[in-house]
Amino acid sequence: MSGVCYGLDMATKVFDRDTLLDLTVNFVPLFILLFFIVGYAVYDPFGIDSMARNLQYVLLTAPFVLLSILTYLSGKAISTAEKSDPVYMPGGATVDDAEPIEEHEE
Repeated sequence: MSGVCYGLDMATKVFDRDTLLDLTVNFVPLFILLFFIVGYAVYDPFGIDSMARNLQYVLLTAPFVLLSILTYLSGKAISTAEKSDPVYMPGGATVDDAEPIEEHEE
């Protein structure tokens, strides 16, 4: 049981709230693609032609899988950059003599 809790703690440390907010631009197309994948599995509007149906699923599942991988990798990159690089006020990273802010999380 403690292994499961440890895994959940690691997942929340990698993808914190700010990282998930950054990744919402990728979640919207993922949900749209998932809607059409499930919708076409339940209802077949184009008939029984197997070649067209296979092409249809390839054209839906390939972007879904690739966008899922891209979302995970970008989430890891965002979270590691936030932990290792200095954090500035919004718009302050390009200003000369800008001081990084320190965030203390408890």
